[in-house]
Amino acid sequence: MQGSLYVALSSQIALERRLTTLADNVANTNTTGFRATEIKFNEVLANTGSNDVSFVDQGQDFLKTTNGGLSATGNQLDFALRGDAWFMIETPTGQMLTRDGRFTITQAGELVNINGYRVLDPGGAPIQLDPEGGAPKAGRDGGLTQDGFRLGAIGLFQADLSQGFQRQASLGIVPAIPPEPLIDTAGAGLLQGYLEDSNVNPVSEMSHLIMVSRAFENASAMTKATEDTLKEAIRTLGSGR
Repeated sequence: MQGSLYVALSSQIALERRLTTLADNVANTNTTGFRATEIKFNEVLANTGSNDVSFVDQGQDFLKTTNGGLSATGNQLDFALRGDAWFMIETPTGQMLTRDGRFTITQAGELVNINGYRVLDPGGAPIQLDPEGGAPKAGRDGGLTQDGFRLGAIGLFQADLSQGFQRQASLGIVPAIPPEPLIDTAGAGLLQGYLEDSNVNPVSEMSHLIMVSRAFENASAMTKATEDTLKEAIRTLGSGR
C-alpha cells in the first residue's frame, strides 16, 4: 500500500520540477537568444519482494538545441549565432555563456553586452575597439575589422552540457565543464545585424503546462486516496483488537 504512495510522491516531485521549467520557458518566450529547458526522466525500479515497484527519478535538465528565429535589426553591434555556438561574457561572478548578441561599445572602447558585461575573445580576454572609429565589421568566424584593420575577434565557444549546467536567470548558462573555443565553424557561425529570438514555442509550452498541471492534480488525488485507504486500514485493524 505504501508503495503506491511513494510512487505518487515521486511522480509529484518530477511533475513539480517540470512545471517549474515550463513556467520559466513561457516567461522567456520573448527573451533574446533564450534556449528552452527540457528534462529527461528515467524509470527507477525498486525490488520490494515479489514485485518490482517503478518510481520516477528527479530527472536531468538539458537545453533544446533548435535555433531560434532571426530578427534583422540593421544595427552593426547586434549579432546572432547559428548552429551550436555561444558567446562568452565576463560577469562579476565569473564567465558565462549566452546567445544574446545585443552588444555596445563603451567610451573606453570595450565591447560589452546589454548588461554592461565585457564580451570575450576566443582566448577569454576582453575585446578592445576604437570608440572613435567606424562601425566594426564581423566575419562568420567572429573576426572583427574596424576602418579596414583587424582588431580581434568575438569568441565563439562550444560547450559540453552533458555533465550539467546552471542558469543565471535569463542571462545565460554556466556549464559544469569549461567551454572550449569553437575551431570548426562549418556548422556554426556569426551573423551581423541580426538577433536570435527565443527558441521557445509558446503554444507548445502552454499545452504541456496544462497537461503537466492535470497530471500533478491526478497524482495528488492518488496520494490522498492512498492515505485515506491507509488510515481506514489502520482504523479497522485497531478496532478489531
